[in-house]
Amino acid sequence: MPTQSEAPPSDVEAPRPGSWSTWASAAGASWTVGVEEEVMILDPSDWSLASQADAVIARLAGELASHTSTETHGSALELQTDPHATVAEGFAQLETLRGGLADELAQLGLRAAAAGLHPFTSWQDTQISSGDRYRFLYGSMRELARREPTFALHVHVAVPDADSAMLAVNRMRSHVPLLLALSANSPFWQGRETGLASARTPLFQAFPRVGIPRAFRDYEDYVRTVDLLLRCGAFPEPTFLWWDVRLQPRFGTIEVRIMDAQTTVADSTALAALVQCLVRLEATEGSGADPAVDLPEVLSENRFLAARDGSDASLIDARLGRRLPVPDLLESVLGMCAPHAEDLGCLEELRWVRSLVASPRPARQVHLARGPAKLPGLVEALADLF
Repeated sequence: MPTQSEAPPSDVEAPRPGSWSTWASAAGASWTVGVEEEVMILDPSDWSLASQADAVIARLAGELASHTSTETHGSALELQTDPHATVAEGFAQLETLRGGLADELAQLGLRAAAAGLHPFTSWQDTQISSGDRYRFLYGSMRELARREPTFALHVHVAVPDADSAMLAVNRMRSHVPLLLALSANSPFWQGRETGLASARTPLFQAFPRVGIPRAFRDYEDYVRTVDLLLRCGAFPEPTFLWWDVRLQPRFGTIEVRIMDAQTTVADSTALAALVQCLVRLEATEGSGADPAVDLPEVLSENRFLAARDGSDASLIDARLGRRLPVPDLLESVLGMCAPHAEDLGCLEELRWVRSLVASPRPARQVHLARGPAKLPGLVEALADLF
């Protein structure tokens, strides 16, 4: 049995009842977009994960230091862009952050890469980060916290008020499977080809408070629910909710968390553009959750189909009573998003999403892994693409 205490860590202060729920809306900041990328630290001698996050963080300075943080596992770091009015601006910053991190890692004889999972690491090789938050996480979830590290792409979009944000979150639930299908980028697990496009998804599912959240009646319903869990000590503060799409009141954003980490900046940017457009679409044109469409059984099944088949999936359309291929669903969504993309200045980036269907990233990984260097060669290729 673990010996760590389950008391909240010293650097995670329990919020006062209701204080966490004040919506941080800033004038003129609506629809800005920010990206968080979880990336893996690699030992290029054998392309295994390297638990060197603390050593890397200690040497960072300037903008890179303020935009990089540790994660649950010692072999992972998170890069965070500022909020930007356009995804093109975020693209430029993300390129700079990746380049700066690669340079710092090189000084330590290390490399970086991004994908939903490291293809051949094992849970026995993982180390938990040393911070109080992560020691608390281990004390709370026991050996579940020692599962292999997963790597995700998180996209924040600023929404002007809490009611519009709650409406958009309810509506975004039906888009989660499509976003997962497009972003799937983890076909290998513990050295085996899984047959899944996103093996990260079921692996992360072992954590509590994950998946597609229920539809909330309104923002007050959401606040009452989360406040109850906080008061009863289920978790110390709202960032321990790891839903596929969640509200971030302190930032005034919706955060979409379902997507696998993307190997290239271009792919991350395309998905960020799609999320930005979808949030604006649903916040401004949505009319509440549709019980006929958002059946929890259908959403759950579509989420599984997306994780299994990626962009080759056919997802259930409850209104039509049949399944539709992801390419057809994407074209319909792109048509709805086009006016918003024009207003947001991201038409070019949005169009790049089609490349995720034309050349599925899990298939690219499988192809690379069948080369002469096998899985280590795949990881090296992922590092070169970083």
